[in-house]
Amino acid sequence: MPKAGIIFNDMKAAACRGAEELQNKLESHGWTVQVATGLGGLLGYSGPERPMCLTPISKLVPPGFDEDMAFAIVLGGDGTVLSAFRQVAPCHVPLLAVNTGHMGFLTEAYINQLSQVLDVLLAGEYEIEKRSMLSVGVYEGENLIWEALCLNEMALHREPMTCMCHFEIGIGHHAPVDIAADGLIISTPTGSTAYALSAGGPVITPGVPVLQLIPICPHSLASRALVFSETDPVTIFPANPDRLAMVVDGNAGCYIAPNDHIRVERSPYSAQFIRLRSPEFFHVLREKLGWGLPHIAKPTSVELP
Repeated sequence: MPKAGIIFNDMKAAACRGAEELQNKLESHGWTVQVATGLGGLLGYSGPERPMCLTPISKLVPPGFDEDMAFAIVLGGDGTVLSAFRQVAPCHVPLLAVNTGHMGFLTEAYINQLSQVLDVLLAGEYEIEKRSMLSVGVYEGENLIWEALCLNEMALHREPMTCMCHFEIGIGHHAPVDIAADGLIISTPTGSTAYALSAGGPVITPGVPVLQLIPICPHSLASRALVFSETDPVTIFPANPDRLAMVVDGNAGCYIAPNDHIRVERSPYSAQFIRLRSPEFFHVLREKLGWGLPHIAKPTSVELP
């Protein structure tokens, strides 16, 4: 019996209704269906009294989700999609993202298209687009004390962001560099249209095998965004007397003590997006962010009376 999964944002009524509708239709076609909420992929934020709350990457996989699952459908906004990929990437399940939120930059279809979407999925008429993810680990000496999967970016900064931070950064085999800034972002190509874009980084098309490092408000004209090979791991040593805050994909984080260091590298797991049509990244940029829209002609000059 074929098996599918559903992950949904249980804080949105439309997502809850859609999940129930999908489950009923799949089961009526003889499918086994496993259901989970996106909450399971949220690692939560550490607090001052509990700076570390380690949840191993493999422990985020929902019960019943495994490599025998043909596909999973996530219902929610971009935050739920990011959370869902942390849940399903370790078991290599492709994911169709259905938008019930606002921007929906990462989603493939809308909630009012559920019936047509399911017909396409059951007919197997779709493509799978693989995108790189990051493994983010925090170390105290040689000991791993926190880890997370990341599809967009990790951001490291002082809390609150009122003082400058100093970082020593090693990228691959290259000589380490020193950067003074309010913080740092390390982004995948998928994340280049998120926080990294707002911080002045370039847009990178998804198929390019690179990562980028963006200083946040650097205190030097020479400290600008750097694009480098995704095969190069990054090690960050914060050179600050106070702790810093690290946030992964905007919805998981921990505190970084002065003696901790961070290692970021391409994850062995990929995010597998189900595409109902051939991926067209420039169309998404134009539709969601207004990139590349044609210039509007100036009005013809009119002689005033």
